[in-house]
Amino acid sequence: QNFYYYYFYNLFFMNSVFFLDGSLTGLKQRTGVDVANVDASSNRCNLRGATHSPVFSMDGDFVIGGVFAIHYNMMTEIHNHNTMPEPPKCTGRLVRNQLQYFCTELLPGIKLGYQIHDSCAAVPVAMQAAFQLSNGQDNVFYKDKNCSQSGRMVAVVGDSGSTQSIAISLIIGSFDIPQVSHFSTCACLSDKKQFPNFFRTIPSDAFQAVALAKLVKHFGWTWIGAICSDSDYGNNGMASFLKAAQEEGICVEFSESFLRSNPISKIQRVADLIRRSTAKVIVAFAGMGEMDVLLEELATKPSPSRQWIGSEAWITDTNLQRFTFCEGAIGFAIPKSNIPGLRDFLLDLSLTEVVASPVLTEFWEKTFKCTLKKDTNTENIMIIYVHLRITTMVYKAVYAIAHAIHNVVCVDKNATAQCDKHLMLESKQVLTALKKVNFTQNGYSVSFDTNGDPVAAYELVNWHKGESGNIESVTVGYYDASRPKNKELYINKNLTWMDGRQEVPVSVCSDRCPPGTYKVLQKGKPICCYDCIKCPEGEISNTTDSSDCFPCPIEFWPNAERDSCHPKPVEFLSINETLAIILAFFSVGGACLAILTAAVFFHHRTTPIVRANNSELSFLLLFSLTLCFLCSLTFIGAPTEWSCKLRHSAFGITFVLCISCVLGKTIVVLMAFKATLPGSNVMKWFGPLQQRLTVVLFTFVQVLICTVWLVLRPPFPMKNFSTYKERIILECALGSAIGFWAVLGYIGLLAVFCFVLAVLARKLPDNFNEAKLITFSMLIFCAVWLTFIPSYVSSPGKFTVAVEIFAILASSFGLIMCIFAPKCFIILCQPKKNTKKYLMSKK
Repeated sequence: QNFYYYYFYNLFFMNSVFFLDGSLTGLKQRTGVDVANVDASSNRCNLRGATHSPVFSMDGDFVIGGVFAIHYNMMTEIHNHNTMPEPPKCTGRLVRNQLQYFCTELLPGIKLGYQIHDSCAAVPVAMQAAFQLSNGQDNVFYKDKNCSQSGRMVAVVGDSGSTQSIAISLIIGSFDIPQVSHFSTCACLSDKKQFPNFFRTIPSDAFQAVALAKLVKHFGWTWIGAICSDSDYGNNGMASFLKAAQEEGICVEFSESFLRSNPISKIQRVADLIRRSTAKVIVAFAGMGEMDVLLEELATKPSPSRQWIGSEAWITDTNLQRFTFCEGAIGFAIPKSNIPGLRDFLLDLSLTEVVASPVLTEFWEKTFKCTLKKDTNTENIMIIYVHLRITTMVYKAVYAIAHAIHNVVCVDKNATAQCDKHLMLESKQVLTALKKVNFTQNGYSVSFDTNGDPVAAYELVNWHKGESGNIESVTVGYYDASRPKNKELYINKNLTWMDGRQEVPVSVCSDRCPPGTYKVLQKGKPICCYDCIKCPEGEISNTTDSSDCFPCPIEFWPNAERDSCHPKPVEFLSINETLAIILAFFSVGGACLAILTAAVFFHHRTTPIVRANNSELSFLLLFSLTLCFLCSLTFIGAPTEWSCKLRHSAFGITFVLCISCVLGKTIVVLMAFKATLPGSNVMKWFGPLQQRLTVVLFTFVQVLICTVWLVLRPPFPMKNFSTYKERIILECALGSAIGFWAVLGYIGLLAVFCFVLAVLARKLPDNFNEAKLITFSMLIFCAVWLTFIPSYVSSPGKFTVAVEIFAILASSFGLIMCIFAPKCFIILCQPKKNTKKYLMSKK
């Protein structure tokens, strides 16, 4: 409401704006305001209101306007609407660094004048100054003159605040008057559609916001608090910073805006929010006034230490450095520089000149906290301002305007050019020339891009505690947006952190997740707040703060920490293992036992007990048993293509050969006792030739099965990844399960057939009936292989092979012990029973 009041107040009463549409009477009827006394005979308009005199002014060939926040507040008055209100007046603390902006010699042969107004850092006063600079100070205006040349400025420098600059630009932009700001950094002012006449010598907040985000990221801070001025500068700057921070993966615990003019309760609420915050880093995108009142409030109560990150508006303000709890604050500042001639100018000021200016007098007395006397020495005034920051931006702005004027009024653009200072210079010409300005002054290049912005360059300053115990700003690095990506920030000195510490403070919502874990966001909290969860089985993360885990390659498995993949151990029944050695021992032992038995039988081959049951089949059976024992060795060791083919086929053929011999012996027993019956002639149908053919025939069938299996889909070595997740089983794949079970099935069929025949022959009369031994051996054989099937299917890894070897050895030992052990016992231990009479006797 106050804003619009002052707007219309300035528009109609205070700013000397002339409305000429051919009918001033109609204007009065529409507005209700008699803005001017009109002399109809001379077409002359007289200014009705009073103008506000500039703080500093000087005539010249061309006049430049200036609007600066010399004072910090505007005097507030309550109007009764009965009398015309006075123009707004400035009051409050004098902003001393603004006073350095005035006066310097620029163009040889051309005198540049100036009119400098105090905006009080208030929009209404800035608008009043803008209207007055647009109109000039002429109290009389003749209607037949060119309106565009009525004492207007050719350009305006200012204002300090972005909000004030927006108001000024919207006013003077209508008249194509260029505006060059030295301290308005709002990114919104880069919009050429809204502000086509706006330029600035200070970088846009869009660059500073990115720089601040990179600074925060550089030190590993991911959990911060943010405050800003509730103004165009603060709100737009903070919006740009929050966007840049999000892109850098930085989370903001809170973001608050406020003004120095807010009620104290609002300031206290922001201060309490900072005190309660878990974030140790606070980014303040605020003006000097806001930081002053906030830090004053924080100083009233003990507060936890905070690492302050400041924008250029307050980080170099010496007045704020009285708050010692802000020691270690860092932020970006305008590069400092010496201004040639400023020191001499200040030293040349006479006491009379200082006393003659109320503003200079106020500046002097508030700076040195004394009353100005005639004998005061003015030399001290310059000692404080050897290196200047913001003043340099004004210096650049004035020189940019001077170069633009030079390029318009001079025939040749070099230093010795002939210039026409009497040229009717229009502000639009200066506006066009400013867009092309490109020069170097005092070691700094000055130019504007298409948005009216300069190249972004900042100094990184750090608040150190000096030897005197006072806080001082120290330049510790630089930021240059023109450098390659991720190399814009350069730090060349050690920094001091909060409370004077030397180590970088930590400000995170959650500690970093180590390798081997991954982040799981906490519900309802920002992405920087998370829990660290160990990677699932079989997966790893090898980076810090991993958002996910990834599985190892199929032949690899995570270590215990789950931060790296290692090759899985390959498992097979190795000859170096105890189990393999035991099985190999019994395998070789069984083969030796079979050979030894054959040797005994061969030595006693003429004895009745050897000749009684077809010694030829007995030797063939012992040979096949030797092969059965030895074939189990092919299952030990790493599977290869040939070992896989050999182990199953050798096992299948040797066992069929073995069972065929047993079956032949069983048939011989049956036929032998049948032949003792009167009139029987069966032995001629099952003599030695038929016995051999029977063994060959049964074995040939198995050979045929194995051949078909090996030709069509043979077994092959395979890495088994499914049985165990953490290791590889190297085994022989069956190739064709049908072939494998056909081999086993055929062996089982012969064993069952042999068992049935042996059962039928077990009660035949004889003192030595071999059928009884065969029955018991087949019973063991069948039992072993019936239990083998479920054990084979359920046993994991190398134990599958061990079970198969055990079955081979158990059945082989069962055969040799049941069939041959009793005979060897009689031959070796009871030779008296090794007679035909004993064998033929009946029990």
